[in-house]
Amino acid sequence: VGLVESGGGSVQPGGSLRLTCAASESIASGYCMAWFRQPPGLEREGVALIESDSSTFYVDTVKGRATVSKDRARGILYLQMNMLKPEDTAMYYCAARLGRCTEYGIWVEYDFDFWGQGTQVTVTS
Repeated sequence: VGLVESGGGSVQPGGSLRLTCAASESIASGYCMAWFRQPPGLEREGVALIESDSSTFYVDTVKGRATVSKDRARGILYLQMNMLKPEDTAMYYCAARLGRCTEYGIWVEYDFDFWGQGTQVTVTS
């Protein structure tokens, strides 16, 4: 499955962006899909995920500002980011894995099966 992100760009602090991740084929049920980001000079980190049952998980740094959703029939994953901050500047990646990503409400560091190439988000005044 190929994943292609889009929707990144440059935005002022307080602005919004909606990132899109399109799958080359329909993501069958049973997949967890997630957004990761890698700030300049730092390691990649998880941002948000949506399980096959559509339950969601957000890391504390984006909680209340981000919404992850999916259109499973069209194979599209979304990440709506509001109230963007300079520290949100990063390359954003989507990923998919067969199975769950969370256990007992905790994001487990499982390996992901498929990754996109990333889309750059820059938050600057």
